[in-house]
Amino acid sequence: MKRPQAIAAAALASLTLGSCGGEEGDSADEPIVSDPGPVHVHGLGVNPSDQSLFVATHTGLFRIPEGEQEATRVGGNYQDTMGFTVVGPDRFLGSGHPDLRQDLPPFLGLIESKNAGREWKPRSLLGKADFHMLEAAGDRVYGFGSDFKTRREQFLVSRDGGAEWRALDAPESLISLAINPANPDELLASGRHTLYGSSDSGTSWDPVTGEPGFVSWPDPDVLYLMAQDGRVGTTSEPGSEWTLKGSVDGTPAAFEAAGRDELYAALHDGSITESSDGGESWTLRSSP
Repeated sequence: MKRPQAIAAAALASLTLGSCGGEEGDSADEPIVSDPGPVHVHGLGVNPSDQSLFVATHTGLFRIPEGEQEATRVGGNYQDTMGFTVVGPDRFLGSGHPDLRQDLPPFLGLIESKNAGREWKPRSLLGKADFHMLEAAGDRVYGFGSDFKTRREQFLVSRDGGAEWRALDAPESLISLAINPANPDELLASGRHTLYGSSDSGTSWDPVTGEPGFVSWPDPDVLYLMAQDGRVGTTSEPGSEWTLKGSVDGTPAAFEAAGRDELYAALHDGSITESSDGGESWTLRSSP
């Protein structure tokens, strides 16, 4: 992977292109500014306040209003928003690496926005942690990512909204995690090789039925799994057999179930697709 600083520098450099002279008021010394747009989607979430879809990427946070297809940048910020989750109306949690114009350490720790991503403030672990994956339910927050000092992967849990953390052992490097909305102690997680369940807040893990992939748990009796080849399955509880619902045409980069039947998937080509029937059919929501 590219270093965070190099990624951010490339994103900012791409904003400035050579100008095309020939019209009154143009100057060869004045660059034309171009936004690179969303590059490499890390996470998706729906804001309950207006049902807009938010897209967390290497090049910042983007918003797609309900019923629209165009993604627009939020807040003029180009931070590499890696971990991302919507925890309430206009309230988001995130992590990653700063916009190079910001005077911040390379690892943002846990950051929080209370105005739908327009502004972010440090919550904890600033300069100490980079969460690649974040999930929250009430005051419970789970994060998996890297420690700045050792560069080792770590799985952390907070019971007070992300102020204090406890380090636990993960069964392997995790790519996705989902929380039972009725019981924040019960988890479903995917590594790169195996699917796991936990009933004690991640203190212990057991392999469960299913393929590795992206998991989401929108209702207590509805779980979703999007496999790495785009197939979508559903089940009623961890450990039960999965029922195939459908598939997306492409390789998924991020997945989110915003309701029992409302699903979103970002693909590696930059497009975002959505389903309103639990994954049986998919339509294009946004193109890169």
